[in-house]
Amino acid sequence: MIMRKLFVPALSVLTVAAMACGNASAPESSTDSTTVSADTTAAATAPTADTAPANVLTDAEKADGWQLLFNGQNLDGWHIYKGKTSNSWVAENGTLHCLGSEKDKSDKRADLTSDGTYDNFELQADWKLAPKGNSGIIYLASEEFDAAYKSGPEYQLIDDENFPEKLEGWQKTGANYAMGDPLVAAAKPIGEWNQARIIVNKGHVEHWLNGQKTAEYTIGSPEWKKAKETGKWKDAKGYGATKKGHIDLQDHGSEIWFKNIKIKELK
Repeated sequence: MIMRKLFVPALSVLTVAAMACGNASAPESSTDSTTVSADTTAAATAPTADTAPANVLTDAEKADGWQLLFNGQNLDGWHIYKGKTSNSWVAENGTLHCLGSEKDKSDKRADLTSDGTYDNFELQADWKLAPKGNSGIIYLASEEFDAAYKSGPEYQLIDDENFPEKLEGWQKTGANYAMGDPLVAAAKPIGEWNQARIIVNKGHVEHWLNGQKTAEYTIGSPEWKKAKETGKWKDAKGYGATKKGHIDLQDHGSEIWFKNIKIKELK
C-alpha cells in the first residue's frame, strides 16, 4: 500500500492521500521475534497456488473448520467498503479480479470488504499482481473510518522489483505495512501466483508468504507501540484498535487477482 500515483481513492482524495502517502519516518521494527521460519510441513504436502483446485475445500479442511470466503462465481459474502460506489471488482474465471487502471481517476474505486468479522483466525489466499502493481490485504478492519487502513493492519502486496518509485523495506511484499520490514523476500516473479497466510490469535500476528514467515508481531506490545508512535500511524487513533474486524482487499488502482480465499476461526 503506497498511496501515490497508482492509488485512486473512492472518496476524500486529499484526506486519504495525506494519511496514506504522506512522507513518514521509517518505523522502528515492531517484530517481536526475528527468527525466520519456513513452513516445511505445509510446503511438502500442499499443492502450489498454480495447481491447487480453485475455490473448493477438501473434506479434511471442512472437518478442520475452514470456510471459503470466495465461492469462485460471484461477490456473495463481500461488499464495497462503507457502501461506496465502485465498478472495479468482478468475479471472473474463478478469481476475484480488481480491474486496475492508471487512467481511471473517477470516484468509482473502493476496497472489497468481507461481510463477516473475525477476531482470532487463520486466513489463506492466493494472489497474482500485475506489473508495477500495488495492493494489500487488510485485516481487523473497522468501517468506522473513511479507509480500512486507518484501523486494520495490512499485509503488503506490491511489485518489489518494478514498482516505479523507490520502496522502503516496510513497503515490500509480506511486510506489516509501515510497521516493519519483512523478515525475508519470498514473493514469486510478477505474473505468478503466490500464497499468503495470515494468523491472528489473541493479538499475536504472523504473515506467511509461499511457506516462509515474513512478519511476526504482537498488537499492543512495547515494540508495536513504539513503531506506531514513531511512524506513519502515529496520528491514526483507530489503527490496531479493532478486536474483531473485516477482511479487506485493497483497491489501489492496480490490477490484482485473488482466489482460494479461506478462513478458519481459532478458538
